[in-house]
Amino acid sequence: MTSITSVELNYLVFRYLQESGFTHSAFALGYEASINKCPIDGNLVPPGALITFVQKGLQYLEMEANLSNNDTDMDEDFSFLQPLDLITKDVYELRQIIKEKRKSLQKEKDKDKDKDKDLGREHEGERGRIRDKERHEREKELEKDKERSDKDKDREKQHEEQTNREMVTDQEDKVEVKLEDNKVLGGKYTFSLYLFHCFFGHLFILAFISSMKYEILWMCSQGPKPMDISTTSTSQACEIHSSDVTILEGHTSEVCACAWSPTGSLLASGSGDSTARIWTIADSSSRHGSNGPPNVLVLKHVKGRTNEKSKDVTTLDWNGEGTLLATGSYDGQARIWTTIGELKSTLSKHKGPIFSLKWNKKGDYLLTGSCDKTAIVWDVKAEECKQQFDFHTGPTLDVDWRNNISFATSSTDNMIYVCKIGEVLPIKTFAGHQGEVNCVKWDPTGSLLASCSDDITAKVWSMKQDKFVHDLREHSKEIYTIRWSPTGAGTINPNQQLVLASASFDSTVKLWDVELGKLLHSLNGHRDPVYSVAFSPNGEYLASGSLDRSMHIWSLKEGKIVKTYTGNGGVFEVCWNKEGDKIAACFANNIVCVLDFRM
Repeated sequence: MTSITSVELNYLVFRYLQESGFTHSAFALGYEASINKCPIDGNLVPPGALITFVQKGLQYLEMEANLSNNDTDMDEDFSFLQPLDLITKDVYELRQIIKEKRKSLQKEKDKDKDKDKDLGREHEGERGRIRDKERHEREKELEKDKERSDKDKDREKQHEEQTNREMVTDQEDKVEVKLEDNKVLGGKYTFSLYLFHCFFGHLFILAFISSMKYEILWMCSQGPKPMDISTTSTSQACEIHSSDVTILEGHTSEVCACAWSPTGSLLASGSGDSTARIWTIADSSSRHGSNGPPNVLVLKHVKGRTNEKSKDVTTLDWNGEGTLLATGSYDGQARIWTTIGELKSTLSKHKGPIFSLKWNKKGDYLLTGSCDKTAIVWDVKAEECKQQFDFHTGPTLDVDWRNNISFATSSTDNMIYVCKIGEVLPIKTFAGHQGEVNCVKWDPTGSLLASCSDDITAKVWSMKQDKFVHDLREHSKEIYTIRWSPTGAGTINPNQQLVLASASFDSTVKLWDVELGKLLHSLNGHRDPVYSVAFSPNGEYLASGSLDRSMHIWSLKEGKIVKTYTGNGGVFEVCWNKEGDKIAACFANNIVCVLDFRM
């Protein structure tokens, strides 16, 4: 007899959680059950598979409970069972219910017959009519009961059909896993992502969704007229030539984070293969395409074999001088490395995965946020914990320095806290989001804080007031990340307007006027969730990376895609080098690409 394996059942439940929007729970199950290692091809599993499977199981159970060699009136028997009975009782109990109800019905019939005999022939006329009327009333009552039961079953069927339609629609809106590409665990999350955003809010995203596919492209028509980008007309015309692409191979699992050194030609990448790598990228004039092996240092986070999930590198950051690289890992440890690949420090105090990690500008403190609900400031020189902040009631998803001694944290508990070294309580609390807060970023001057959430909003906050300054509500799905432009006061581009970019699961990137709190443009070139955006150093271009495997470069002045590159896996992060002539992108299919950008 055909049976379903635990692996197959786990995958069906995993897909159901994803399709229903329970991204964090999906990540937690996916991680614990090693969904990324199962042999099932997600493309072969239709939307709503678990619902269909359960429905068919209930139908079979109902048939099994009613079938017997002596049964003749199946339609009548089926009216004996209600949907809740089928879910909560086994076949034996169901048969007992049917048996008891049959006995009860038969007793009623026998009682009618006995009553007929006792009445006598002399009263057959009048009493017969009464008896017939009573029997007719009982039959009508039974018929009504059956009709009510049929209606209940019809309503249940309609509800199930509606659920299936919603599941299909939700599958179009959400994501579908293609297991060849996605074994992802990235960024701070997306834990989407542990127990994500259950955990992904944050890691979720980064986890197991590398090739999730939307069936439809959402075209946002709200607010000001968005940039009308046609990917079909622009992709061929501005596709980055292969001679301008350097492919960096070596990772053996999804690459979820990358960052350029602020002072040189070094590019760092972090992967689910338990390693970070430091690549030395040659100048464009000294190389040709992707020929020649790159100079690379492998920073192993585990001795011996790699791909140990507890050592996944989830986040990384260079210090301001470009002399030290910090990495955060799923094992809860932060590590500091030199530019020649030597492990300088291992910082251990967190009791859960690290989702976010940032150096302060001065470079004397390192800030980490963890699934253990805390944030820690580390004294880098002393190699010890300076102070641990445990205000959140859920995993800490993101952290960002305001200045050298104060910072903001966000969490799955919907809260944002502004903390200061030496203070035992938050110096500011921002409450207003109705969902997990995936990302927080201070503007270049440290006066405004932007946040984005699963509640489909981005918000702008000021230290001068408790309530948000702006509530940005033009997206139609969860917002994963935000970035400020390097423009306006306090930047190297003081004469340009300050802009906030937000990237969402609705496949769009939106640009906001933060002074007015209004939508400037909606960039609609992607087909799947957008996980990363980055402004060029001069503030004139924006790079975006999506699960649709493409990276677009947008001209903010012209309002269009000027360059695009399509890889073989979902894009988890994009970043510009300090000169603005190269863009790095890390992919779910284990590679990092460096793209030369010339206009």
